[in-house]
Amino acid sequence: MDSPLGGGPGFNEQDLAKLSDRDKQELTQFVQNESQKARIQSAIHNLTDTCFRKCVTSKISSRDLDKYEQPCMQNCVDRWMDANNVIMKELQALQRN
Repeated sequence: MDSPLGGGPGFNEQDLAKLSDRDKQELTQFVQNESQKARIQSAIHNLTDTCFRKCVTSKISSRDLDKYEQPCMQNCVDRWMDANNVIMKELQALQRN
């Protein structure tokens, strides 16, 4: 059986059943970590896209942001970070209650 991700054979239920409890735990942790990395990369990509579309409105004439684009990008990222921090604090408060 080939893996849907390519690169050779994949795992099936029989293969997973052969793993020790420790190996299953490590595999689960690995998958969770990779999933979290993918979510973070997606959030960064969306942030970059949103801020770029908002701040870079004229034709790109150099490799650097101009004097208006730079502060706009910084402000956009700062506001995203502020909003993200508020959301995280609220979620943590909900978990405690």
